[in-house]
Amino acid sequence: MKYRLAQAVKECMKTTPVDRITVKEIVEACGTTRQTFYRNFQDKYDLINWYFDKLLLESFAHMGEGETVYEGLVKKFDYIREEKVFFAGAFRSDDHNSLKEHDFELILQFYLDLIREKTGRIPEEKIRFLLEMYCRGSIYMTVKWVLGGMKATPEELAKLLTEAMPEEIEKLFRELELL
Repeated sequence: MKYRLAQAVKECMKTTPVDRITVKEIVEACGTTRQTFYRNFQDKYDLINWYFDKLLLESFAHMGEGETVYEGLVKKFDYIREEKVFFAGAFRSDDHNSLKEHDFELILQFYLDLIREKTGRIPEEKIRFLLEMYCRGSIYMTVKWVLGGMKATPEELAKLLTEAMPEEIEKLFRELELL
């Protein structure tokens, strides 16, 4: 059901900005009820973020097990390119529960957890600060790429983002065999 609802919201996004899509329109496009929607999601942003989670977790699942940050980013950007209509619509929203904010929180936590898992300790404050700054910039550039027509290839964007990593983060990621 969750995937059917995600498909319905994607259809709605082809003609309507995310902020103007209603739950009623989503359930009508899906052929289900509001009750079913609310049994699965809190609101439309929860649905969009859930769908995005599936992408991100899959694209980064093997990082640190032979896959690098670059390879994870390429997978993420390939998927975003395949789902361009969905992501263009979702990234246009600036709601407090928007995909941009959700992407930031998810990727930051992913990197923090990965560092903790590989080192056995929580990253120090300076590393956390640099990682937050890097993740914010990375999300900003991803949104710009999506909304600007995606002129760079996923590989080119992933390369640019890994090269833009702060020196201390790059050093740590190399030591952890993530780059």
